[in-house]
Amino acid sequence: MDAATAVATAVAVAAVATAVEDRVTARVISDDPLCRKIPVALRFAPAEPLAVRIVFPSGLSPEGTENEWVFPRALLEAGLQAPTGTGDVRIWPCGRVQAVVEFHSPEGVAVIQFDIAALRRFLRRTNTAVTRQA
Repeated sequence: MDAATAVATAVAVAAVATAVEDRVTARVISDDPLCRKIPVALRFAPAEPLAVRIVFPSGLSPEGTENEWVFPRALLEAGLQAPTGTGDVRIWPCGRVQAVVEFHSPEGVAVIQFDIAALRRFLRRTNTAVTRQA
Protein backbone atom coordinates (compact mmCIF):
# COMPACT_ATOMS: atom_id res chain seq x y z
CA MET A 1 0.00 0.00 0.00
CA ASP A 2 1.46 3.36 -0.97
CA ALA A 3 1.51 6.38 1.38
CA ALA A 4 -1.44 8.15 -0.31
CA THR A 5 -3.65 5.07 0.00
CA ALA A 6 -2.65 4.62 3.65
CA VAL A 7 -3.53 8.23 4.45
CA ALA A 8 -6.88 7.99 2.63
CA THR A 9 -7.70 4.78 4.49
CA ALA A 10 -6.78 6.34 7.86
CA VAL A 11 -8.99 9.36 7.13
CA ALA A 12 -11.92 7.14 6.13
CA VAL A 13 -11.55 5.02 9.28
CA ALA A 14 -11.38 8.14 11.47
CA ALA A 15 -14.54 9.55 9.87
CA VAL A 16 -16.44 6.32 10.47
CA ALA A 17 -15.16 6.14 14.04
CA THR A 18 -16.54 9.59 14.87
CA ALA A 19 -20.01 9.01 13.44
CA VAL A 20 -22.64 9.02 16.19
CA GLU A 21 -25.92 7.12 16.35
CA ASP A 22 -28.16 6.80 19.40
CA ARG A 23 -31.34 4.79 19.51
CA VAL A 24 -33.95 6.32 21.81
CA THR A 25 -37.62 5.92 22.56
CA ALA A 26 -39.81 8.94 21.85
CA ARG A 27 -43.52 9.56 22.27
CA VAL A 28 -45.93 10.69 19.59
CA ILE A 29 -48.19 13.40 20.99
CA SER A 30 -51.71 13.33 19.59
CA ASP A 31 -55.35 13.67 20.60
CA ASP A 32 -55.27 10.06 21.78
CA PRO A 33 -55.12 9.95 25.59
CA LEU A 34 -52.32 7.35 25.46
CA CYS A 35 -48.95 8.43 24.07
CA ARG A 36 -47.60 6.07 21.43
CA LYS A 37 -43.95 5.15 22.02
CA ILE A 38 -41.72 4.82 18.96
CA PRO A 39 -38.09 3.94 18.36
CA VAL A 40 -36.08 6.82 16.90
CA ALA A 41 -32.49 7.03 15.65
CA LEU A 42 -30.49 10.17 16.36
CA ARG A 43 -27.61 10.43 13.88
CA PHE A 44 -24.61 12.63 13.32
CA ALA A 45 -22.10 12.36 10.49
CA PRO A 46 -18.72 14.10 10.69
CA ALA A 47 -19.02 14.96 7.00
CA GLU A 48 -21.88 17.31 8.02
CA PRO A 49 -20.65 18.73 11.35
CA LEU A 50 -23.39 21.35 11.61
CA ALA A 51 -26.30 18.94 11.07
CA VAL A 52 -28.12 16.24 13.01
CA ARG A 53 -30.63 13.71 11.77
CA ILE A 54 -33.69 12.26 13.42
CA VAL A 55 -34.85 9.08 11.71
CA PHE A 56 -38.29 7.57 12.27
CA PRO A 57 -39.00 3.90 11.51
CA SER A 58 -40.55 2.83 8.23
CA GLY A 59 -43.77 1.73 9.92
CA LEU A 60 -44.75 5.36 10.56
CA SER A 61 -44.73 6.55 6.96
CA PRO A 62 -47.43 5.87 4.37
CA GLU A 63 -44.70 4.88 1.89
CA GLY A 64 -43.24 2.30 4.28
CA THR A 65 -39.80 3.95 4.25
CA GLU A 66 -37.72 5.54 6.98
CA ASN A 67 -38.53 9.21 7.47
CA GLU A 68 -35.40 11.26 8.03
CA TRP A 69 -35.29 14.90 9.11
CA VAL A 70 -32.02 16.83 8.83
CA PHE A 71 -31.64 20.14 10.63
CA PRO A 72 -28.96 22.26 12.35
CA ARG A 73 -27.32 20.81 15.44
CA ALA A 74 -27.45 24.33 16.93
CA LEU A 75 -31.25 24.29 16.62
CA LEU A 76 -31.45 21.15 18.73
CA GLU A 77 -29.06 22.61 21.32
CA ALA A 78 -30.98 25.89 21.56
CA GLY A 79 -34.36 24.14 21.70
CA LEU A 80 -33.41 22.35 24.89
CA GLN A 81 -33.10 25.75 26.61
CA ALA A 82 -35.95 27.78 25.09
CA PRO A 83 -38.50 27.57 22.24
CA THR A 84 -36.77 27.87 18.89
CA GLY A 85 -37.39 27.29 15.20
CA THR A 86 -39.78 28.88 12.75
CA GLY A 87 -39.59 26.54 9.77
CA ASP A 88 -40.09 22.82 9.32
CA VAL A 89 -38.59 21.92 12.71
CA ARG A 90 -39.49 23.61 16.00
CA ILE A 91 -38.15 22.59 19.40
CA TRP A 92 -38.92 23.60 22.95
CA PRO A 93 -38.36 22.30 26.49
CA CYS A 94 -41.43 20.83 28.18
CA GLY A 95 -40.72 20.98 31.88
CA ARG A 96 -37.31 19.97 33.18
CA VAL A 97 -37.06 16.46 31.74
CA GLN A 98 -38.85 16.53 28.38
CA ALA A 99 -38.42 18.33 25.07
CA VAL A 100 -40.87 18.56 22.21
CA VAL A 101 -39.84 18.49 18.56
CA GLU A 102 -42.49 19.53 16.07
CA PHE A 103 -42.04 18.53 12.42
CA HIS A 104 -43.98 20.38 9.70
CA SER A 105 -44.44 18.92 6.21
CA PRO A 106 -46.99 19.31 3.41
CA GLU A 107 -48.71 16.18 4.78
CA GLY A 108 -49.19 17.67 8.24
CA VAL A 109 -47.53 18.15 11.60
CA ALA A 110 -45.97 15.52 13.87
CA VAL A 111 -45.33 16.35 17.52
CA ILE A 112 -42.76 14.12 19.22
CA GLN A 113 -41.63 14.21 22.86
CA PHE A 114 -38.11 13.20 23.88
CA ASP A 115 -36.31 12.84 27.18
CA ILE A 116 -33.97 15.84 27.43
CA ALA A 117 -31.29 13.62 28.98
CA ALA A 118 -31.18 11.44 25.84
CA LEU A 119 -30.89 14.48 23.56
CA ARG A 120 -28.16 16.04 25.73
CA ARG A 121 -26.22 12.77 25.77
CA PHE A 122 -26.43 12.63 21.97
CA LEU A 123 -25.29 16.24 21.63
CA ARG A 124 -22.33 15.61 23.97
CA ARG A 125 -21.30 12.69 21.77
CA THR A 126 -21.56 14.87 18.63
CA ASN A 127 -19.45 17.58 20.29
CA THR A 128 -16.82 14.97 21.18
CA ALA A 129 -16.82 13.68 17.59
CA VAL A 130 -16.35 17.21 16.23
CA THR A 131 -13.53 17.90 18.70
CA ARG A 132 -11.76 14.66 17.74
CA GLN A 133 -12.02 15.50 14.06
CA ALA A 134 -10.55 19.01 14.45
